[in-house]
Amino acid sequence: MPICIHCRHPIPVLYTTYSKADDRALGKGVRLTQCPSCKNFADKYVEHDFIVLFIDLVLIKAEVYRHLLFNRLGTSDEKFDRSILRLGVLLLLFDVYLTWARIEKISQNASLLASQPLMLQYLFFLALVTLSTLAFHIPIRLLCSLPPSPLRVVLPHYPHPTPLSTALLVSSCTKLFPILLIIWEYDLRSSATAVSWAVIVNNIAALEILMDCGYVRAGVLVGVGAAVRGVVSWGMLKAVGLGTGWEGFNLGREVDEWIGGWV
Repeated sequence: MPICIHCRHPIPVLYTTYSKADDRALGKGVRLTQCPSCKNFADKYVEHDFIVLFIDLVLIKAEVYRHLLFNRLGTSDEKFDRSILRLGVLLLLFDVYLTWARIEKISQNASLLASQPLMLQYLFFLALVTLSTLAFHIPIRLLCSLPPSPLRVVLPHYPHPTPLSTALLVSSCTKLFPILLIIWEYDLRSSATAVSWAVIVNNIAALEILMDCGYVRAGVLVGVGAAVRGVVSWGMLKAVGLGTGWEGFNLGREVDEWIGGWV
């Protein structure tokens, strides 16, 4: 059931269509439902377009996260919305490009991989980013699915894995900002660090808004997922000769920054 984006009170219907000229993007033909609890409009974002939603996502507004996670993308059958699947593929391919370019620029051993066929290089980086992303999502999903126990003080109980991954993907849209690096030359290392911390902050906020568990427990979940992701990234780089010695450690850390976290 949809909820009020302000007070989380359940709302049977978010808006009522009262004419045939239904154009929610322009606010025509619909009447927003007033929340009986807080007296605000239950969900004003049903009238807003994608640009407004994206800006408010970057600003980490709780209301837009509730609109997306509960009222637009939330499903009762625990299946991913198609738009989330498209966003996940977009983020994955974008991470492949950035990771590939980053390793070629900062690694002294990049020539070892560069000597391989182009398709083999692409498949390696696709596998690296895919497994690293799974290594971030799976621990969070597993920890939240644990039955209630004394660990609940640290780990929230939320046995709904699909909304968890949806929240993490939606809050990772900040990863798209480095596309500007293709147009303007910036300090890649500082840019990667800034983007990675922005994504981490958004991930924590999204989990807290979804589960209403507090920022500390949400931060613990994101920290565990990021640590596992870092280990997987470093292990795969080491397997192809790019993760040896101190350079390998630094390379794994910097690649993990591009994929969206810290080690």
